[in-house]
Amino acid sequence: MSRIGKLPVAVPSGVDVTLNEGEVHVKGPKGELSQHILAQVVDVRLEDGKVLIERKGDAKPHRSAHGLTRTLIANMVEGVSKGFRKSLEIQGVGYRAAKAGEKLNLTLGYSHPVVFEAPTGITLSVEGTNKIHVDGIDKQQVGQIAAKIRGLRPPEPYKGKGIRYEGETIRKKLGKAGKAGKK
Repeated sequence: MSRIGKLPVAVPSGVDVTLNEGEVHVKGPKGELSQHILAQVVDVRLEDGKVLIERKGDAKPHRSAHGLTRTLIANMVEGVSKGFRKSLEIQGVGYRAAKAGEKLNLTLGYSHPVVFEAPTGITLSVEGTNKIHVDGIDKQQVGQIAAKIRGLRPPEPYKGKGIRYEGETIRKKLGKAGKAGKK
């Protein structure tokens, strides 16, 4: 039995969960999300303010979809009620971020500024000149956009310059230390 899949998903007040054939719709104060589920593999039902997920068999696809379905529904419920946030830090001399309308202007040491436009459902905000916040209701989309921004200038291992997640540690490498001792 899946340890994650057997846990019920509590539905807070203000959040409405609707089950259709093969679809789960979640509506809350922050927005609305829907997710396709494998109806032939798992059974999803709503009982007294909780969403329960049960698998229909013991085959490998049934077991693997059990915990996944529960986690996807729990993320949708949390997203429409609280939302998700990923924070990024910019480190490096001259590296900075600025907000221009809905676009993000990044100066990352290239010969040109990098302009990043957020898709619908994602809000970008800048704190100071070196902190970027990615907010949204879809956990997967928030993580994907944060990874795209980080990919514009990933942190390099010698000086640590670049864009990193908040709290991420970069293992630094030594430079050409072996050359200094030789003559």
